[in-house]
Amino acid sequence: MPLTSDLTLDASKFDPKAIAKETTELNDKLMKKMEGQPRWWEVGAEKYRQMRWNGETPLPKPVVLDSGKNIELSSRDQGRKIPCRVFHPENGKPKGNTNLANDCQLVVISVGYRLAPENPYPAPNKDCYDVGEYLVDNAEKDYGAPLLFMTGGSAGAHLSVVTCYHLLKARPDFAFKGLILNFGAYDLSGFLPQAHHFDLPLVFDVDSMHHFIEAHLSNTTPEQRRDPMMSPFFADLTEMKLPSALFTVGTLDCLMDDSVFMSAKWSMAGAESILKVYPGAPYGFVFFPPKDSSPEIQESLDDIHTYIKERM
Repeated sequence: MPLTSDLTLDASKFDPKAIAKETTELNDKLMKKMEGQPRWWEVGAEKYRQMRWNGETPLPKPVVLDSGKNIELSSRDQGRKIPCRVFHPENGKPKGNTNLANDCQLVVISVGYRLAPENPYPAPNKDCYDVGEYLVDNAEKDYGAPLLFMTGGSAGAHLSVVTCYHLLKARPDFAFKGLILNFGAYDLSGFLPQAHHFDLPLVFDVDSMHHFIEAHLSNTTPEQRRDPMMSPFFADLTEMKLPSALFTVGTLDCLMDDSVFMSAKWSMAGAESILKVYPGAPYGFVFFPPKDSSPEIQESLDDIHTYIKERM
């Protein structure tokens, strides 16, 4: 028998020929939209956030759903609360967070953690830790079921992993059903090769990453940024009882290596690790509505829902 590798990836997923025509058209549209557009550090974070709300950036305009309920949860910082938004299952066509609430019959809680540059590390982490601890202790009483899953995209995936690390220590008797980690950033100390090799002006690039990291981890050195709570890639995962994790990423994303490498490390630690790679999908692809006609968008949503239902 021929010698086979102990690590297997479907190389065809990374072949440019595997990219669907509809995905190429979406990417071309996104790159055209970026032409001449200012970056957030050129106009300031607050103005760029307003541009995001106005639909003036490559990512789609956020939609505020009437079905969401605003709540506040306690912070470790005296005198402040953490804003959150709750979505309960309901009838009707799912949108955004209601995809999970409706299709998977889950209560979904979105955390309004503090943002850099106004609130750099460790403020965002602390907000997620506090909400995570509260839900471990109170979700069954308040929402009728324990905390089962945690999910996020990009910084949200990063914060999901470090919050998982925190809860494994702070609540050692607690166990997730799984994590859903979309195109996360796991090495903030210097970035993995794909970030440096990626040369398309497609939503997000290494220049953007440098500015985000300088805002989030100001006054820290690359060596200090290897702290696992800054760069979860550097944690000793063999010392943790990790939950199952689903990693999703597109091949035209400067963060692709983060998901591929992190999923391998997750598996090496003995935990279930599922990596789903979508040919040609750009950074942030799960944020786009399926109507954009990129097959990877609907495929990823289907994969996420399948992952959740199989573990419930």
